[in-house]
Parts: sequence; C-alpha cells; structure tokens
Amino acid sequence: MKYKGYHGQVNYDEEAKLFHGEVVGLRDVITFQGTSVDELEQAFKDSVDEYLDFCKELGRAPEKPFSGKLILRLPPEIHERAAYQAKSNGVSLNAWINQGIQQQLIMPPEHKPARRKHA
Repeated sequence: MKYKGYHGQVNYDEEAKLFHGEVVGLRDVITFQGTSVDELEQAFKDSVDEYLDFCKELGRAPEKPFSGKLILRLPPEIHERAAYQAKSNGVSLNAWINQGIQQQLIMPPEHKPARRKHA
C-alpha cells in the first residue's frame, strides 16, 4: 500500500479475522488495522494523515521513508576496484553500484552465482 510517499505492509490475523499493518522504513511507529480491504486502506491513510498532523503539532519534520541515500562502508581495496570498474565502464561509482544492486534485485535467486567459501 502506498500513500503520500509512505509504504504500508499488511498481515492477516486468522484468529482475530483482522488485517493489521505498519508503515515501513521509519523509526517512528505507524500502525493501522481493518476487517476489510476498504477499511484497511482508509485506516492506513488516516494513520499517515494523523502522523503528519502530530508532527506538525510538535513542530518537527515527519520522517520520510527510504530517502535513497545510503552510506556504504567498504574495505579500501574493494572501494578502489569498484571505482576502477565504474570508470572503465564510463559511469560514476554511484551509478555502477546502483546497477549492481538492481541486477541483484531483478535476477531470480536460482540464477544468481553461488557464493564462494573462503578457506
């Protein structure tokens, strides 16, 4: 589920016959629930709106999920090799890493190369 840039993840509780969800990608906790899809979608939107209003009342900026900024720590030798490969491919290091991540997300697990074990 998506609303105003926020993403909701939903589970179903068979025993309670209730859908319950949470907005993902935040430190703040935003939850919602419903007994039907329509009720669940409305509860999700209401919870996001209430969160935004609450932040406004407190005078603080609401958290934004998944900004797209990522801090990545690499050993210097891997950083050097990656930078060289990116330059050899005529792209920035950022673009090269982005392409690699996209390939990993798109490629089905059965087609990914097996991890080598180091002795």
